[in-house]
Amino acid sequence: MLRERVITALILAPFLLWVLVWAPDSVTVPVIAGVILLGAWEWAQFCGCKPHWQRALYVVAIGVAMALAWQAADSPNGLLVIWCVALLWWCVAFGWLALMPQRVHVLFAGLAGFLVLTPTWLALVHLDRIAEQHVTYLLFVLLLVFAADIGAYFSGRAFGRLKLAPRVSPGKTWEGALGGMLSAALISVAGAYWFDLPLTRFIPLCMAVAVVSIIGDLTESMFKRHSGLKDSSQLLPGHGGILDRIDSITAATPVFALGLLLLGVL
Repeated sequence: MLRERVITALILAPFLLWVLVWAPDSVTVPVIAGVILLGAWEWAQFCGCKPHWQRALYVVAIGVAMALAWQAADSPNGLLVIWCVALLWWCVAFGWLALMPQRVHVLFAGLAGFLVLTPTWLALVHLDRIAEQHVTYLLFVLLLVFAADIGAYFSGRAFGRLKLAPRVSPGKTWEGALGGMLSAALISVAGAYWFDLPLTRFIPLCMAVAVVSIIGDLTESMFKRHSGLKDSSQLLPGHGGILDRIDSITAATPVFALGLLLLGVL
């Protein structure tokens, strides 16, 4: 399993870096859209769409929502409204995880897919277009999420005792979450200096993004557990599916984009 994870990562990492740093919009935007639609194909399982034609219809519906959101984003407050809705959803998801993670209705799971994937699509594209010193904000937020995940993994293995969400993801611990937050804090300090943003505003934003990335991870785990799935698919050997790789990112990027919008960066 570890060997497969490493091989897959070594293959995908250079391509991802090229797409995020050097590729033109004519390549980056379709690639991002393709990733989101693949995520929609996997998400369709959470709302009871088992036959391929049902999953395909769900993908089409998400695609239409993405197109409509793209049009709405042209209005003065379009992005603000869409990303505020995303933030509200993640607040609801937190309450869902805390109070009744074992109660998941397929209709609500299907609706959640629209609230998760559509704002993520807009956030990924817009963050990729804003760069400082040839580094995009999208690349930074991905590094932030990866740092939080890696810090949580190693801290959890070394010190983990107290379960974070045993009814959803028994392997995650409070010690791991704190380790992830510490890693995210270090990255956020570096980011503030790199992008020349005030520490007093940028670090709290990054900490909020790290917290919500954990909620994104746990939310997908909740839907997978209800659907009887270990992984969202087997598309990526050693890693599972697209959603298994972007679950934290789907929560982090809209919140990060909203924060940058309020800071006047976007």
